[in-house]
Amino acid sequence: MSYPFEPFKIKTVEPIPVTTREERERYLQEAGFNVFNLPSRAVTIDLLTDSGTGAMSDAQWAALMRGDEAYAGARSYERLAQVQRDLFGFPYFTPTHQGRAAERVLFEILLEPGDVVATNQPFDTTHANIVARGAEVLELVIEEAYDPTSHHPFKGNVDLARLEEALQGIPKPKLVLITITNNTGGGQPVSLENLRAVRALCDKYGVPLFLDAARHAENAYFIKEREAPHMSIRDIVRETFALADGMLMSAKKDGLVNIGGLLCVRDKALYDRIAQNMVRTEGFPTYGGLAGRDMEALAQGLLEAVDEAYLRYRVGQVRYLAQRLLDAGVPIIEPPGGHAVYLDVLRFLPDWPREHLPGQAIAVGLYREGGIRAVELGTVAFAKKDPETGAWIYPRMELVRLAIPRRVYTQAHLDYVADVIIDLYRHPERLRPLRIVEEPPFLRHFLARFAEM
Repeated sequence: MSYPFEPFKIKTVEPIPVTTREERERYLQEAGFNVFNLPSRAVTIDLLTDSGTGAMSDAQWAALMRGDEAYAGARSYERLAQVQRDLFGFPYFTPTHQGRAAERVLFEILLEPGDVVATNQPFDTTHANIVARGAEVLELVIEEAYDPTSHHPFKGNVDLARLEEALQGIPKPKLVLITITNNTGGGQPVSLENLRAVRALCDKYGVPLFLDAARHAENAYFIKEREAPHMSIRDIVRETFALADGMLMSAKKDGLVNIGGLLCVRDKALYDRIAQNMVRTEGFPTYGGLAGRDMEALAQGLLEAVDEAYLRYRVGQVRYLAQRLLDAGVPIIEPPGGHAVYLDVLRFLPDWPREHLPGQAIAVGLYREGGIRAVELGTVAFAKKDPETGAWIYPRMELVRLAIPRRVYTQAHLDYVADVIIDLYRHPERLRPLRIVEEPPFLRHFLARFAEM
């Protein structure tokens, strides 16, 4: 496929570190073979995450200078509030320093031990914040989401029959939380039709619907492309959020900023409780842990993220890398999502035992061979042990995510990434099994240390 040209000019550049293989071996040893522990000065192409790693526009940098740093009621808050109302339509909101802060504040208010949260699939920090409240996560994504070769256009959709069954059960879910796009399942979108049906079920059974909307603009682009070509991106965004009682958002993705988040609701009584929690833990509700300049950049970034030319380039760049890998036979999640390409580890290394951590081995191998940093989303991130038998309970999918920062890398960079991956796929003997030597009780993939066997 042709590469989508960037709808912008490059004004500022940053040198890229280039290391030798010997240097990378040393860095891996020092990092305990966990790529989260690598210093960025040792990473050539950083695809660890698309969260807060994008490049801001000249308009965003200019907006920084307008930052009003008043503790309460700053002009910058008012501008962000106006953009939020225009795009999302919620009457009440507070900025947060990032998405997981919004999760913590909301879940502390809504969830008690024993509660159930029904969802398509939560990402890692969302899952951890739910479990930290003593609540249970009920994943209800459609079955096609687990088939890496299925070309279902909306593999992030909720299984409506299973959702209604859950809503009829005891305990009934305390809330429904839909992630758009579905990061855990490969950045896959959720359709408007599915969201409308979920809304109807929530109304029928009296359960609130929230959206985890970190990548709402990319989700809207897929809806326009596959479901509602007659609608504008802004209209799709507005209708999406009109279906929800509230939303939480890491603005470090489709807010096009390096720090920030949002927590928006319709219910005044709930907002009052959120405001009290914010004052106690995060900051006054009109700044929520952000500087005024951060809110100015976020307000501008939210507008830029729903520009169709930008989204066409953004999704097209991901598809370009995906197609290069597919053309070489490298197994990935199909179709590619909006923010990342996901290697399908169980087909990449079909003969590897999962206790040898094949996804983590690929992540280590990508860095060792090419200085590329990616993240494992499989056994290390999501597996757990049965409390009674001690046996491993593995997730249904074993993935390595190559998250592409927004407006950062060019075609030549992605060609380099593709070349390294293709070469590694053709020479799996270069990969080495791993074992865990240190691990925390939650979010293991961030902090664990490993040893090669």
